[in-house]
Amino acid sequence: MESLDRIDRDILALLQAEGRLTGAEVGRRVGLSQPAAGARIQRLERSGVITGYRAVVDPVALGLNIHAVVRLRTTHARLAPALDFASQTPEVASVLRVTGEDCLIFEVHCPQAGRLEEVVDVLARYGPVTTSLVLRAYPRKPLTGITEAAGRPT
Repeated sequence: MESLDRIDRDILALLQAEGRLTGAEVGRRVGLSQPAAGARIQRLERSGVITGYRAVVDPVALGLNIHAVVRLRTTHARLAPALDFASQTPEVASVLRVTGEDCLIFEVHCPQAGRLEEVVDVLARYGPVTTSLVLRAYPRKPLTGITEAAGRPT
């Protein structure tokens, strides 16, 4: 996709914060008509910049009071089995494959420490793990692309 202009970046910021906004409301907030805003949103969707819409759920409201980050150092041969385990484990909310000493980072939400221990014990079958409890998660910053003038992330 061609570079994003300020209005595209504003639309992305709005939809990342409030994904249920109507095209009319998005247009009002960025200074466009509803049809113009709708056309821009559709273009962002078709080009793959917007990949979907989803509900953001509070894990604590579901009784998942333990939030942890588990880092795994493994071998290439054990990578696929570790990823398979993660995909089949509902407590694993996200997985990142990273460079450096660790290979995978798992974000885990559990109802109690005993279940976290079980998840960590299984992951440890694939290599050394390091577990950190999350004390607080801060809101994610919206992704808005590259500034046109500076050529650096906004």
